[in-house]
Amino acid sequence: MESQKVTPVTGAGFDPAYVPGLTSPGPEAAAEDTVTESDEVTEEVTRDEPEPKAVEADAVAEDEVAEDEVAEVPDEKPGSAEDDADGPVLEAKDRRGSITVDATGVRYTLDDQEAEFTWDEISAVEYGTSRKRLTVTVHTPNSRWYPNDVEAPDKSRLTEWTEQLDKALDAYFED
Repeated sequence: MESQKVTPVTGAGFDPAYVPGLTSPGPEAAAEDTVTESDEVTEEVTRDEPEPKAVEADAVAEDEVAEDEVAEVPDEKPGSAEDDADGPVLEAKDRRGSITVDATGVRYTLDDQEAEFTWDEISAVEYGTSRKRLTVTVHTPNSRWYPNDVEAPDKSRLTEWTEQLDKALDAYFED
């Protein structure tokens, strides 16, 4: 029988400890990856880089003036505070977190964490109440849901929050 050279197969299927990039390659791979100095020199010689152009002092001064003018213009986002004041808004807060529903979408905060969902990202919004707690759940198109809840100081405030939430959802969320 003829002896054949068999190269070992590497990968996680054969070696559970194998993680590409973390383990050193075998001796065959090291020989293939070595680069000789002559390869590097030809690579550098074949690059054609354009020489930097001289910039006139007048052009630089005009660019600086243009940048100053742009910096003086205040940035106003569409849907800023003016638009939010027009429609209904829910702002429910307790000692740890908050739920805000406005023209931009739904925002949750809990301690130092924040999640924001725009109306384009939301496929459904549901809410429920339990004793003095309001729970709002945002459903996204990729079958995920994100609940958050806040505790009302009393039941009348909880009723007020649910009425504001109904109005905000009717105004901004399209079925």
